[in-house]
Amino acid sequence: MTTTRRSFLKTSALAGGGLMLGISLPSVVGVSDAQAAGTLYTPNAWVHIADDNTITLISARSEMGQGVYTSMPMLIAEELDVELKNIKVEIAPPNAAYTNSLLGAQITGGSTSVRDAWEKLRIGGAQLRMMLVSAAANKWGVDAAKLSTSNGMVKGPDGKQASYGELAEAASKLPVPKDVVLRDPKDFKIIGKATKRLDTPNKVNGKIQYGIDVVLPDMVYASLEQCPVIGGTVKSYDATKARSMPGVIDVVQIPDGVAVVANSYWRAKKARETLVVQWDEGSVAKLNNANMMAGIRAAAATGKKINIKKTGGDVDVAMKGAAKTLKAEYSSPLLAHATLEPMNFTADFKDGKCLLIGPTQFQQGAQGAVAAALAIKPEDITLKTTFLGGGFGRRLELDFIVQAAQISKAVGKPVKLLWTREDDTTHDFYRPMALNRMAAGLDAKGKPVALTFELTSQSVTQRAFGLPKDTLDPFMAEASVVPYDIPNMTQDLYIHDAGLRVGYWRSVSHALNAFPNESFVDEMAKAAGKDPYAFRMSLLDKQPRFANILKQAATKAGWGKPLPAGHKLGIALMEGYDTYMAQIAEISVNKAHEIKVHKVTVVADLGHMVNPDTVEAQIQSSIAFGLTAALYGDITLENGRVQQTNFHNYPVLRMYEMPKINVTLVQSTEKPGGIGEPATALIGPAVANALFAATGKRLRSLPLTPEKIAAA
Repeated sequence: MTTTRRSFLKTSALAGGGLMLGISLPSVVGVSDAQAAGTLYTPNAWVHIADDNTITLISARSEMGQGVYTSMPMLIAEELDVELKNIKVEIAPPNAAYTNSLLGAQITGGSTSVRDAWEKLRIGGAQLRMMLVSAAANKWGVDAAKLSTSNGMVKGPDGKQASYGELAEAASKLPVPKDVVLRDPKDFKIIGKATKRLDTPNKVNGKIQYGIDVVLPDMVYASLEQCPVIGGTVKSYDATKARSMPGVIDVVQIPDGVAVVANSYWRAKKARETLVVQWDEGSVAKLNNANMMAGIRAAAATGKKINIKKTGGDVDVAMKGAAKTLKAEYSSPLLAHATLEPMNFTADFKDGKCLLIGPTQFQQGAQGAVAAALAIKPEDITLKTTFLGGGFGRRLELDFIVQAAQISKAVGKPVKLLWTREDDTTHDFYRPMALNRMAAGLDAKGKPVALTFELTSQSVTQRAFGLPKDTLDPFMAEASVVPYDIPNMTQDLYIHDAGLRVGYWRSVSHALNAFPNESFVDEMAKAAGKDPYAFRMSLLDKQPRFANILKQAATKAGWGKPLPAGHKLGIALMEGYDTYMAQIAEISVNKAHEIKVHKVTVVADLGHMVNPDTVEAQIQSSIAFGLTAALYGDITLENGRVQQTNFHNYPVLRMYEMPKINVTLVQSTEKPGGIGEPATALIGPAVANALFAATGKRLRSLPLTPEKIAAA
């Protein structure tokens, strides 16, 4: 798919002034298996150069804390030869030009932002620089080879020089160079250097706009009463009292519930509390955690499995010949995303067109879903993306965006829809439940000769993107294959719809699969009578990147050395999104069976790094997110109703609970790996393995609560 400069400018936030240079870029080769779930497009990069030499990058990815407002400009500044401080950023409107080639749509997620942009933006910067040089050569009548660039200026013989802004109009009329030579990494001036985030000052002074901050002229506020059972619909409602309350403008029904609209959010919320609604609760009302897990177990027993990867060998023969065999089952619970900023969006439907403003990870999806809901054309929708107060996959969903548009159309006014924390917790698209069944065989010397892995869970991709049934969902298979040298292995998948809507959650299936895999490796080491670290190292001779990070992590964590009284260590190892990572958690357990995580040692090899400062921050935040899930995360249902409502019964890690995190980043020339999510998946098994070392109790279900420890 392509777009013309004219059609692009019509939708661009910068169409009103300055000059846009559009650069068509080649697709990136060698993309990951995740591409199987979508289609690969040839994206474009767009840079706006104003007369005053201000350069604005139209960022293809949303900013939700992961740092694309800094990393994307760093990539293009390196080749464009400008100072980073001179680049501004705008989040892109919906357009095929911004398709993420790793995900097949204009999506921010899957730790793909840098991986997708690594070559694209560098090529774009180099092409722009060459066009500007050519424009200067034409202007001065000299050979382009005699010109150079520096800090946004083209310089020539006899002291001639011109700013990029002065040359931009002429450059835009030149053909785009097809062949460019990118700067050798050893000559990088910006990429790879620890850089303070460009968006920090405006976050500190309050200038950054989140969705919750949006204000439009004559805007009203909406609070939406949804069925306490997800998917339920309205049978009837009485809004008599709500309509009589101060500030209430209207009460309207939409497919997802009843919305109270008022001149302030608080008035809308208080009036909503007086609604009397009769619901058709639907089939989800029959669900609870026990019958959902029973359905998962039944699916696992059908034998209707999908092979994840052909790894060779004959597991059955190896198991029969093993000196020792062991089996185990692991389970993972439903989890909510718990973004700090609750779901919200602002919509203004007028004269058959709709303006949408708010936080989203999926611009094209939002545009298409609202167009379908309002029966208008996608091109009649203008979408502006704000900063996201947390995404974690929740803002890939479109429900709250469609709701805002439907309410605006119903009342004929611009509307800001704002969910409460309770709405957010009880109406999420939850990380699915999972059951993992593991089995292994060891020879007489304790060396593993066979390993089987089976995952039974729900496919988010089937729900969200229509992946056909009985098709391998690559987003369920992440981290299913261990890196260890085991000659006979199988990895199989059972897909089962447990009945509750599910969504992608930070680290997606890495967290579901790393927990059983790395816990079971510890169980294998125990059965072999081996140290968990030495056992892993003996199986990594063919995996030098893994061996390197594990050895460094063990050294830095003090593996094998005396620890404070009661402290124990646990290891976890994984590749995720082309990032190789080892974590070692140091914990203690008190008499109340409460786990205290004192320190986490992380060694990561993610290839080329754009901004090491952001990399370290992402690892720290991922561990906080993953540790929350490991210690507390559990969504439970009774009669289809989610029991957790707010942070008092769905807690997040408090500051005093945050462990010290020691991060080592391996200098590497490999292609960039993703870093926003892998650390989330590893902290759970690292802590679980440390718990076994401390107590001798092996917990095979998350979260690792005091009640489970006491009962083990």
